[in-house]
Amino acid sequence: MIKMFSPKQNCWFIRKVVMWRAVASIAWSVLLLPVTTAVFVLLSRFRLFHPIQWISECIHLLTASSTIFSLVLLCGVVLITGLFNLEFYTLVPSIPCSRMALLGTVLHPRQCVHSLVYCSMGMLMMWCASVTIGGRYSTLGIPCRQSESGEVVACLNEYHLFLLLAGAFMGYSHSFLGVVQNMYYVSFQPIQQYKYPRFKGCLSMVVKCSVIQSLYSARNFAALYFFFGYVPKTWISSTLHLQIDSSVQPLDSLTGLLDFSLLYHLSISGSFLYFTWYLTVLLFRIYVTEAYSFPVQSTFTEDAEQCLPKVLPWTNSLVMKFLALQDLALLSQHSLSRRLEVFSLSQPGGHPHNWNAISGECLSLLSELTQRLVAHQDAVASNGRVKSQSASSDTRSASSSSSVVSGTEDITESPRLSVPLRTPGSVFRSSVGGVHSALTAPFTPDLDSPFSSPAIRRLVGQQEPRSPWFGTVQSPHVMRRGPKLWSASTESQSNSSPPASPATVPSPPAADQKPSFLAQWLQNRREQVKSFLAKRVLIVFLFNKLPEASSQALFADSQAHIWALQGLSHLVAASFSEDQFGVVQTTLPSILSCLVVLLEAVDRHFKLPHASSKPGRTICSMGDSTYKTLRFALRAALKTAIYKITTSFGEHLNAVNISTEHRKRLQQFLEFKE
Repeated sequence: MIKMFSPKQNCWFIRKVVMWRAVASIAWSVLLLPVTTAVFVLLSRFRLFHPIQWISECIHLLTASSTIFSLVLLCGVVLITGLFNLEFYTLVPSIPCSRMALLGTVLHPRQCVHSLVYCSMGMLMMWCASVTIGGRYSTLGIPCRQSESGEVVACLNEYHLFLLLAGAFMGYSHSFLGVVQNMYYVSFQPIQQYKYPRFKGCLSMVVKCSVIQSLYSARNFAALYFFFGYVPKTWISSTLHLQIDSSVQPLDSLTGLLDFSLLYHLSISGSFLYFTWYLTVLLFRIYVTEAYSFPVQSTFTEDAEQCLPKVLPWTNSLVMKFLALQDLALLSQHSLSRRLEVFSLSQPGGHPHNWNAISGECLSLLSELTQRLVAHQDAVASNGRVKSQSASSDTRSASSSSSVVSGTEDITESPRLSVPLRTPGSVFRSSVGGVHSALTAPFTPDLDSPFSSPAIRRLVGQQEPRSPWFGTVQSPHVMRRGPKLWSASTESQSNSSPPASPATVPSPPAADQKPSFLAQWLQNRREQVKSFLAKRVLIVFLFNKLPEASSQALFADSQAHIWALQGLSHLVAASFSEDQFGVVQTTLPSILSCLVVLLEAVDRHFKLPHASSKPGRTICSMGDSTYKTLRFALRAALKTAIYKITTSFGEHLNAVNISTEHRKRLQQFLEFKE
């Protein structure tokens, strides 16, 4: 059992790095808000044939008190959006395996609160936009004259109501697409860039996505208002005692919606709304995924816990682990001085502690992925049926014997492999402020949800005893049989030795006991209900598994494995000329065997249905879909890692003590036949 580090040791990275990055992203979003507001004012008051009057009106409007008050409200909206980004973002995407699981995620109470808050923020931003536009959109109530008596009364301004309801609709659309398109998934860029070049390169994409999403939302809301617009209009007019002006064309009609000025202002306001939210998302992603350099070794004892060999095995802070693996991949390629620190020996003692910790963690991650793939392949091969106990024991004995032959017994038998990569619920779990505080919230989905994905529960290590993920087999199709508490000992009976205690008396097997009539009747009725529901088209549509979901869920956290492959392979290749003490040579057989075994498991996985099919291209959206191609990136990184080692060592690999099968596979890489 691994001893978890204390909150005092864990919070240093959150307090010194992550929180400051989140604050910086929110601050830049607030600083850019006046610029985006000025652009919105210019577009909303646009007059092609009166440019001087247009510019003078915009300047006067930007200095008005109403605009300044709207900017204050928009700053509050940006602040809430930044806090929601910190609360809901994750480094491992939640991939629902069926449409019912996706529906359960959308209807989860936590997501419903999120949608309600975004609806409120959308209405608030649309109110600011309508006040800024002015004219017929400025207020909810306007004076009008009744046709019968000629008396001036307060009437409902449907144009203002139309924009407010559109803001609520766009807020819910943003919250809904955040779940469907995995907008809260933060991915790391394969090519490192500074913050400003990356922001400048992504700015055009943000503008394009904002305009496209605004047009889609305007179209959908116009159609929705055409059929159901009279409901909120009647309710608000009766609640606020506002009359409906019969002389004005209602907007829930075809002629009312075919208003170019109304649709233009709706699209411009929606683009401003989405751009404000998307810009906050983009800045948050840029700041959080910025590379962080961990020291390899420290002179002072109090800073030892912040060094790379100590940080890599920690699983309670996923963002720190990902950044540590990214730093390992970067130092292995671009930093000679830091590589020499990895290959150095401890003083006094002369032990390669740095290399042992780094290589051990990388091999642990790769071995865990191998076990996950093998369990999934066994489940698919057995078609969901549980293997017999003898077959599973034979498989375990065969795997253990092969690992001894290949020299990887220290990897496969390590107790650390029973603890998977904790993603994403372990992030900030032990930070200050409690589990549900603002410091512990980021990157942490709701694990107590009945609709949460089993892949997420498996990744965070939260397993139930009756779950298919319980134990070492991590496949949703294979159920682990629990160990038998007692077994009949024929040897003790032959020796006529009495039982040690009454508790050791064997009970009759469950198969010999005939089930009762009630249990048999309930079982038959359950099977009849299952067969009836299996024939319903809607039930099959909701509960059928999505084609690529299981394959994507297996490789959801593969970015960590890609960095482990890159860091390990480049360090091993560099050790051929830089390792003065030969610390890498002791673990080279284990590394080669681990890579070859993982390559065989990946090759077998790509032979499964839908595993090798690439996802289709989607429309422009801020949802990050790079997780859909992580399995292809992992396979390429794995082959590149093996090629990196074989080209560096060449024929010297023939002297490494590995099994014959692994040597034959490596020979194909030496001959460039892979």
